[in-house]
Amino acid sequence: MRRTARRGVASGAAALLLASGAVAVANTQAAAAAGCKVSYTVNDWGTGFTANVEITNLGDPLSNWTLEWDFSGNQRITSSWNSSYSQSGQHATLSNASYNGSLATGATVTPGFQAVYSGTNETPTEFKLNGTTCTGSTTPTDPTDPPTDPPAGDRVDNPYVGAKVYVNPDWAAKANAEPGGSRIADQPTGVWMDRRAAITGTSGARGLRAHLDTALEQGADLIQVVVYNLPGRDCSALASNGELGPDDLDTYKTEFIDPIAEIFADPKYASLRIVTVVEIDSLPNLITNVSPRPTATENCDRMKANGNYEKGIAYALQKLGAIPNVYNYIDIGHHGWLGWDDNFGPTAELLAQVARASGSMSNVHGFITNTANYGALTEPYFSINDTVGGRSVRESTWVDWNRYVDEQSYALAMRQRLIQAGFDSGIGMLIDTSRNGWGGADRPTGPGPQTDVDAYVDGGRLDRRIHLGNWCNQSGAGLGERPKAAPVAGIDAYVWMKPPGESDGASREIPNDEGKGFDRMCDPTYEGNARNNYNMSGALPDAPLSGHWFSAQFQELMRNAYPPLD
Repeated sequence: MRRTARRGVASGAAALLLASGAVAVANTQAAAAAGCKVSYTVNDWGTGFTANVEITNLGDPLSNWTLEWDFSGNQRITSSWNSSYSQSGQHATLSNASYNGSLATGATVTPGFQAVYSGTNETPTEFKLNGTTCTGSTTPTDPTDPPTDPPAGDRVDNPYVGAKVYVNPDWAAKANAEPGGSRIADQPTGVWMDRRAAITGTSGARGLRAHLDTALEQGADLIQVVVYNLPGRDCSALASNGELGPDDLDTYKTEFIDPIAEIFADPKYASLRIVTVVEIDSLPNLITNVSPRPTATENCDRMKANGNYEKGIAYALQKLGAIPNVYNYIDIGHHGWLGWDDNFGPTAELLAQVARASGSMSNVHGFITNTANYGALTEPYFSINDTVGGRSVRESTWVDWNRYVDEQSYALAMRQRLIQAGFDSGIGMLIDTSRNGWGGADRPTGPGPQTDVDAYVDGGRLDRRIHLGNWCNQSGAGLGERPKAAPVAGIDAYVWMKPPGESDGASREIPNDEGKGFDRMCDPTYEGNARNNYNMSGALPDAPLSGHWFSAQFQELMRNAYPPLD
């Protein structure tokens, strides 16, 4: 049985894992086991705190639930979410809301609350679910029955540690067909489910079940799947628009997420750790590209208004999170998108809101940054704290008042902010390093000149893009760090979620039946827009549709790889 090992509790937070007996609903067998597990996680600021209370039912299904405990001091609840609350003196109660009373065996719900206090704020020592006291395991309703263990399938802390990761033979064949491509054809990459047809398989690409079967044949422990087909997908761009319209939420649920979940839940795949990257480039758009922002688009305003990004992702998290061997990671853009103060915190809060709407914060195992993007993993020759001539690096044209200069510092800072927003202190981050190596002859070997702050940053930065907002088939990019488990504390893995050699988008309009449009950011002659401050796009010429093989880019990525290829 896999059991979760936590990384530890963040500063100002406390966590307690307990187990509690659950009262069975009417007409259950007399000898049925009853129990639950409770995780109580606090974010404390001295005079008040928020608490996330994760309840997992280990016993018979419940039609409603009530959790009770006693505070040790003068803590007083002032509001709650995913529940209703009451309090009499030190005795506190959380009860289900109208929409989450049903709690199946093995299911989890995450209520929470905000409270004030003075003095000390000790963690409660005992919880009761529907009147039964915590025991640490399921408690038999018949005293002659032995205690039973919780259901199998508890997720490990970091799914990548010790795992053999699936190598997609379809991508490997294309890499091997390129001169020199055999040097990296054995690397694991993400499998993209970007339309309904991808589930059953398309010309030249096997379907989802075939990928999982092949993973078993390889003896793999882990497979990476990108789930990417939201209604009105990619509202701020055109190159990666999808097949579903803005209002096709029901189709997304029944014809995309449900079939994927059904396949994942097949017992034959129970030995595989299935890492899912859930809907890249979606929720951040609802922060940065909606009115009244100058970067707002009509499509993003529509998706903000109809709520189908939030509803769709919450549904995906709920369905996939219910499968014990699935590990959901949500996209958090990249530092050149969300690293500014007015984007950073609001994005974290929106992610927490959507996770709660899925029914449980535990439906999210972690987050991924830089998916299919180019931000440097680390910038060794300048930092955000440097000054030149009395001017901060933040004042440079390149950094432009961002608080982060690379993906790793951004990922670790966002991790702490997400924990503050209510996520478990054990969440892990992934960084897509498939195209952020920036090697080759143009790679700086030291700091830039200290004549002025722009010369210093531009001369020393590894990321050679014209502008941080450029995202399509970037000229000069190279393969980055090879996939690696647990490279840094808080980072679950460096991954190649975007398969190197697959285009970001066509450099001209190409008719297709995949719902993909033509975005001028993929046109090398384009002079830009508000999102890249009207700079040239920096895109390579003659690119095919997004997801299609782009040989010229693959060759350039190998030439500019860092670490270099043998």
